[in-house]
Amino acid sequence: MTSLCRNLATLLLFISPLMLSHLFTHAASTSPPITRPRIIFMTGLDLGDDYGDDYADSHSSPPKILASMRTPLLHQGPSLCQYDPCLEDQEPCARLTALTGCRCPGMSGADEPPHPPRIAALLPVSDGKDRGKIEVQWCAPSSVVSAYRVVVEGSDSGFLEYGNALRRGVVGSLEVGTKVCVEAVNSAGQSATSEFSCKRYEAPESSDDKLLAWIIGGGVALLLLIVITAVILWKCQICRKAKRDSADGLGNPSYSTEGTL
Repeated sequence: MTSLCRNLATLLLFISPLMLSHLFTHAASTSPPITRPRIIFMTGLDLGDDYGDDYADSHSSPPKILASMRTPLLHQGPSLCQYDPCLEDQEPCARLTALTGCRCPGMSGADEPPHPPRIAALLPVSDGKDRGKIEVQWCAPSSVVSAYRVVVEGSDSGFLEYGNALRRGVVGSLEVGTKVCVEAVNSAGQSATSEFSCKRYEAPESSDDKLLAWIIGGGVALLLLIVITAVILWKCQICRKAKRDSADGLGNPSYSTEGTL
């Protein structure tokens, strides 16, 4: 029995290397062959000049960084002239333009009638030789003007004319509600009447009337204060008298709210 086992072991040791070599051989025969890429060198080809141009186009030089660019400032036009159409005896706007290069507001020329001026105020004169008369104040239109005319409603004297550099004129005393108009005149004609070139006179409040109103208001307020103070003092006196009477009754044993003992 022992000899049989030894024979089998010897047989296995002999057969196992043969089987392993057969398996490796079979695996090598069934696996696909390994292919390596071949590099083919081609010489003598004429690529021409187009290839160089295409290469230069596709591989352009890197962009150049330009120096910092200066942002140009916007050119500012001339400013408006320091011209107030409501002030008198000032340089005409056209002369200011010629001297300083400033811009005047749009103005109509001397070949067409001027635009109507605007009345600023109708004020009574409080001192001087014209005391009691009415001063008319106006503003110049955006037109070439040679003179101004002040027309008073219901006046027999027609109109009063003033120079083109003036912005005020004095008329006689006016009744409340009288209409006053100002017209601008040049060589082409006169301005049309508009709602802002005419104004009705309204009597201003007198300073004496204001003072009288303040005095009356102050007197009424003082009277109300005196009345309120008198009522408060009267109430306080009644309360004190009631407390005094109550204290006197508690100190007298014969005192009773139901009558004398």
